[in-house]
Amino acid sequence: MRRALWLLVPLLLLAACTSSPSGPDDGDGEDTGPPPAPAGPHWQPKPGLSWQWQLKGKLDATVDVQVYDIDAFDQDAAAVADLHRRGRKVICYTSTGAWEDWRPDAKQFPKSVLGKGNGWDGERWLDIRRTDVLEPLIAKRFDLCRAKGFDAVEPDNMDGYANDTGFPLKAADQLKYNELIAKLAHDRGLAVGLKNDLDQIPRLLAHFDFAVNEQCAQYGECDKLTPFVRAGKAVFHVEYELPPARFCAESKQLGFSSMEKKYDLKEWRQAC
Repeated sequence: MRRALWLLVPLLLLAACTSSPSGPDDGDGEDTGPPPAPAGPHWQPKPGLSWQWQLKGKLDATVDVQVYDIDAFDQDAAAVADLHRRGRKVICYTSTGAWEDWRPDAKQFPKSVLGKGNGWDGERWLDIRRTDVLEPLIAKRFDLCRAKGFDAVEPDNMDGYANDTGFPLKAADQLKYNELIAKLAHDRGLAVGLKNDLDQIPRLLAHFDFAVNEQCAQYGECDKLTPFVRAGKAVFHVEYELPPARFCAESKQLGFSSMEKKYDLKEWRQAC
């Protein structure tokens, strides 16, 4: 057997040199090509950048903002390239702490890591202790973000330990997992944002390049995000149930990038 393999080596080398490399599959059968190598230091979003967050509906690329946050699977490389041509930086939204049953890679998540529902249709918390299972799956999603040309990732559902997930998650489990998520992004040349998880900001600030927050004004928690601004890092913030008159003055004082959105996260926005 060894001799036969030795005789095949020249043929294998020839085939490798003459065939084009196969790239990662994004989960829906589309070959996106080999992910490009990280091009130097990753993006560092600064406080005060204007932004649009659209995860549903036909993408409106005409909003006059500096940053777009759009879905990893629903938007293609052409959409990202178009936003770049318009002078925007683009964040790749993907869930890292919860399973979504409609995603093209949903079947790759074993039932053993799926917990209770997180309050949204078709979503269930993940057992973030199982990094042996989750790390390669999340890495593949971040590879997809990089292959499509995104500048950063917004990993969602990063605070399972503070919720009823069906697993006995501890704060230490969340810290370990969130640090892993940040490393996976940085290893691919992508900036990474901390989604909510306010109580762990002091421990995680050094690992994340910006924050994405929902409803800190409604719940009186915006002061917990100020370490990001003091460190020169953007805080992208939305409120759903408060009008801008109720939070914009505070947001501007704190240096946040704030706006009102509807829960459907379509194109509508009202910025501060």
